[in-house]
Amino acid sequence: MQTLTPYPTNNTQKRKKERKEFKVASHRKTMMKVANLIAVFILLALASSFVTAYDPSPLQDFCVAIDDANSAVLVNGKLCKNPGLATPDDFSYSGLDVPGNTSNQLGARVNIITADLMPGLNTLGISLARIDLAPNGGLNPPHYHPRGSEVLLVLEGTLYAGFVTSNPDHRLFTKILKPGDLFVFPFGLIHFQLNIGKTPAVAIAALTSQNPGVNTVANAIFGASRPLYPEVLTTAFHLDKKLVEDLQSQEWVNPT
Repeated sequence: MQTLTPYPTNNTQKRKKERKEFKVASHRKTMMKVANLIAVFILLALASSFVTAYDPSPLQDFCVAIDDANSAVLVNGKLCKNPGLATPDDFSYSGLDVPGNTSNQLGARVNIITADLMPGLNTLGISLARIDLAPNGGLNPPHYHPRGSEVLLVLEGTLYAGFVTSNPDHRLFTKILKPGDLFVFPFGLIHFQLNIGKTPAVAIAALTSQNPGVNTVANAIFGASRPLYPEVLTTAFHLDKKLVEDLQSQEWVNPT
């Protein structure tokens, strides 16, 4: 008759010890997950506080501090009308169906609608523009918006449009656009639109600021209110001094 050997006591104790260690390890893992989750919530809370505490983007080129309230001006928007006195006219504008006058050296006209023309845009962070370009070379010259990005929608004509990235790459992104096509110009980058068709071109631009600003590169460089020293431009643009002085003496058209 076979005698049954009892399960060794030391193995039983070993298994109990392993189970205990497993429970402790599981508990530690659970606590670590909870700690990580709490850390994530803390980081999100901190990030949220940073977002709400940042300085608002300016809606003008600069704002010089002044102590005299009587000489101060309101920045980052306009005074608000009593909501009870607002009318539908404050939120509408008529006139974008009217073609812009392109009889200038650029063959371009940009009609931008900001809070000055449409008061309801105030504080909403958006504006709109109609761009008219004459046939065979009408140009909205290289420029940038210091306070906004832009989405362009072509309604009529054929445009060659693009933008150039910042230092150090200066990558050029261009596209031939036809009616119904969209193109995005990222925040603050130099961009342009050229009518390469034989008929007038019309486009609508939406901008991410109620006052995006426009800085036309050639106008700023060669048409500044006080001329830059020619030496600055001859070195920067590899140009002859006489050519620079000739360019500075010319009239530079503002398409807007």
